[in-house]
Amino acid sequence: MAETKQKDFKIDVEEMAQAGVHFGHKTSNIHPKMEPYLFGARSGIHIIDLDKTKEKLEEALKFISDIVSDGKTLLLVGTKVQIKDLVKKTAEECTLPYVSERWLGGTFTNFSSISKRIEHYKELERRKKEGELEKYTKKEKAKLDKELERLTVKFEGIRNLSGTPEAIFVCDMRKDQLALSEAKAKGVKIIALADTNVDPAQADYVIPANDDALSSVAYILGKVKEVVLKNKK
Repeated sequence: MAETKQKDFKIDVEEMAQAGVHFGHKTSNIHPKMEPYLFGARSGIHIIDLDKTKEKLEEALKFISDIVSDGKTLLLVGTKVQIKDLVKKTAEECTLPYVSERWLGGTFTNFSSISKRIEHYKELERRKKEGELEKYTKKEKAKLDKELERLTVKFEGIRNLSGTPEAIFVCDMRKDQLALSEAKAKGVKIIALADTNVDPAQADYVIPANDDALSSVAYILGKVKEVVLKNKK
């Protein structure tokens, strides 16, 4: 595997603070396993220790750089309304598979079935592109167009996924709990943001960070993007 020095990641604690990475949830809403990652509290809000975030982010980025340079697959997952466009944009810029809408049950645990649906989607897309749908009535075409639109939302991000990926990057462990469960069931490594209200032990590589603020998620995904583009073959 490629060796990547941690100092190459250029993670700045002050920049993270400006992005609001350190803001957690109310002190009454904490998962006890997140306590080691806390700096303290301010106005009833837990504050994440950004030195710990930097340390954990470096570990995660090192792992990402290794799998990407080995030609293995990383899948980005982020379906929360305020971040899903960012997740999709980052994935497309890095040519990574992604899920930015609802996680489809069976994406990992029943991939053969999902794969058949993807092939159906791609075939319908091809038929439309090559004008094969023109022979249908207006009503039939409208129905097929609606189906294609629905399939695009579901499968566009994973259309080139040929099997279970090496790892997933989950932006919100509470929102995408099903993705975590399926990854664990199939032995897929989990890299994930952990806000103060989640169990960090669910991830193989945990990054203590605010998972609600767009600026916070954007900072983390920006670092992921840098590493992927630098190491992608």
